[in-house]
Amino acid sequence: MDYSAYSDFAEKKLGITFTDITLLVTAFTHRSYLNEHKKTVTEHNERLEFLGDAVLELVVTEYLYRNYEEPEGILTNWRSALVRTESISAAAARYEYEPLLRLSRGEKRGSDRAREQILANTYEAVLGAIYLDQGYETAKRFVTDSLLVTFKEILATGSWMDPKSHLQELAQSSEGFTPIYKVLSEEGPDHDKEFTVGVFVGDKLRGQGSGPSKQAGQQRAAEAALDYYKKNQK
Repeated sequence: MDYSAYSDFAEKKLGITFTDITLLVTAFTHRSYLNEHKKTVTEHNERLEFLGDAVLELVVTEYLYRNYEEPEGILTNWRSALVRTESISAAAARYEYEPLLRLSRGEKRGSDRAREQILANTYEAVLGAIYLDQGYETAKRFVTDSLLVTFKEILATGSWMDPKSHLQELAQSSEGFTPIYKVLSEEGPDHDKEFTVGVFVGDKLRGQGSGPSKQAGQQRAAEAALDYYKKNQK
């Protein structure tokens, strides 16, 4: 098969010449793709994702340990902010992963939330492929260039804090109220619910968000409210 698009991506975007380009191709192969290409494709990216997840955690943990004299609890929160789905899917988007994703026709039409998760998983799978093909130092360089460069912004904005805790502090200090969360709507069958939650400060809606659970909706509503305060701070 012609894997030139993956070779070009590796060289131009990652700065890497793969010894075994099939590792990178596999990293972009979603489980769903196999169902439509059983005769030509035998492996998806979940094993590489498993490996990349471990490499990512080690690189980020080493970076924080070596550069910051903070207690374990703070370092853990910082690491969580760096490796969460939103952070690594954003890194994958910046590197323009999406055109190379190998997905089933159904997954291509999936929701934005599903695509974000796929991009995050692919980021980890690509990292696993880099580690296997090029070794730890090259994998570490990739994480540094693609993800750790965002850490100063994470610190500056306070986004490493749990959004609900951060919002509570901000709302109480600026408006004198504790945020209250209310479910605004529920859609979909029981096995695939979508909850839309609003967060109110006093009697004013400050943000809303949706997710597969009430808790996920609350988190996204809190994030939206934090964006509101950020934009409206004098």
